[in-house]
Amino acid sequence: MFPQAISEEDRAAQVIPPVHSRMPWRVAAIAILPAFRLSVEFQDATKGIVDMAPLVHSRMAGVFAVLADAERFAEARVEHGAVTWPGDIDLAPDAMYRAIKATGIWVPE
Repeated sequence: MFPQAISEEDRAAQVIPPVHSRMPWRVAAIAILPAFRLSVEFQDATKGIVDMAPLVHSRMAGVFAVLADAERFAEARVEHGAVTWPGDIDLAPDAMYRAIKATGIWVPE
């Protein structure tokens, strides 16, 4: 009879530190505001407003047209440093960051 091997749980996750993005334009947090707006905060603590109203109500809204429903708009969340909604809808965090850093507000087109 062979001696039983005692297995240890995989500790690789404890050995390798988790990856944290240092890109300042990554979105860290959002808050849903009235009138199809978002308050956003980036990794470097830059804060500003994203005004989606002109886009979601335009004839050129494309995939963003579904966000004209306030309940659907309120489903916004942060995934991998970007503002996203169900249905693979997301906003470009780098463009958002540049505008907010310059003016405090971003109105996507």
